[in-house]
Amino acid sequence: MSRLFGTDGVRGVANRDITAELALDLAVAAAHVLAEKGEFAGHRPSAVVGRDPRASGEFLAAATIAGLASAGVDVYDAGVLPTPAIAYLTADLDVDLGVMISASHNPMPDNGIKFFSRGGFKLPDATEDAIAASLRADWQRPTGAAVGRAKTLPGGGERYVEHLLGAVPAALDGLHVVLDAAHGAASEVAPEVFRRAGARVTVIGAEPDGLNINDGYGSTHLGHLRVMVAQVGADLGLAFDGDADRCLAVDASGQVVDGDQIMAILALDLKERGVLRGDTLVATVMSNLGMLQAMQREGVNVLQTAVGDRYVLEEMKSGNFSLGGEQSGHVIMLDHATTGDGVLTGLTLAARIASTSKSLADLAACMTRLPQFLINVAGVDKNAVDSNAVVQAAVVSIEQELAGTGRVLLRKSGTEPVVRVMVEAATAQHAEDVAQRLAAVVLTELAL
Repeated sequence: MSRLFGTDGVRGVANRDITAELALDLAVAAAHVLAEKGEFAGHRPSAVVGRDPRASGEFLAAATIAGLASAGVDVYDAGVLPTPAIAYLTADLDVDLGVMISASHNPMPDNGIKFFSRGGFKLPDATEDAIAASLRADWQRPTGAAVGRAKTLPGGGERYVEHLLGAVPAALDGLHVVLDAAHGAASEVAPEVFRRAGARVTVIGAEPDGLNINDGYGSTHLGHLRVMVAQVGADLGLAFDGDADRCLAVDASGQVVDGDQIMAILALDLKERGVLRGDTLVATVMSNLGMLQAMQREGVNVLQTAVGDRYVLEEMKSGNFSLGGEQSGHVIMLDHATTGDGVLTGLTLAARIASTSKSLADLAACMTRLPQFLINVAGVDKNAVDSNAVVQAAVVSIEQELAGTGRVLLRKSGTEPVVRVMVEAATAQHAEDVAQRLAAVVLTELAL
């Protein structure tokens, strides 16, 4: 049986998979599991809840707040804010639990629920599994003054903005930046913080109506950003996803700068400033081979983890490293954030441009990407990908074919019902051909 929690919380179609009842039950179970672990010992428990602008987030946040309060937890309702803002506020407010209602880069009909423990870190797998196992248990319900109280949190966005401004390593004076907020959670705070950091800001994708999140805008749809950067002659463009925990960039000529390139630029920046602890970058197995080669040349060690920012963070905490992330644009800067923070990433990238007077294209040239082709194979049993002998034999054969010139990665998605087939090769055509061949085997062998 698959886990209820994926790599980034519980996610699915809102009001079908992710219902008000499930949100309430998860909140109650989380409160009781944490209480049993002694997290609330000696004090009245408290939590902060936030959401992205999806219409379904309104009833899911209300249900989550109700569940927590019914379990005796006082709740701050932070409203619409980025995921990293809720992680920051969990620590800043010194509450026991943070909850974010969001499906990140997924389309509007989806939604999700993710939890942060005291200090703003995502819950460990074991705690998530305990919550899932405790759903709808027969808990003792508090009564009278012991029930939780819920109130609106004033100024949560401003607290987050001030935090970000304190983390910017250089003023952005003179930079013209286009921001694409994906009609999502950063639609207000991102333009505000960039302007206050000194940049001239042009904004697109910042008119959320509850239905348009990630719809043609944001880090998964860079077309509008590329056009606008060229149209206004900006120095760079930055695109966030719906909950702003990831960031991708576009240089002045319209070329996309992905998460691997951003991490390479930031690793060299932090190394130069003497704050890249252990001279180490933590990335996932999805990172481009070109990035690994560039970091080796520059004396930066790269540790690779399974896909998912939670696994990157675990490795960072274990080794006391300061920088890690994913090709998708999740970048964790552990000196300033406990999770991926797209706005912080964009600010630091822009500050590197401002402080060096180099263009983003020049900075991104520190690495050369190998052509990479990714196919998401739907309509298959993703949980059987590691155990199917024919599929695994195909992987071994392709690895032998690519030896020394590329690589192949086959994995089930932690957030979507697909198997991801990724191939890197010397040419784009070879990468695509190999990926198509392997995807065909996956589809034939694992079809539902």
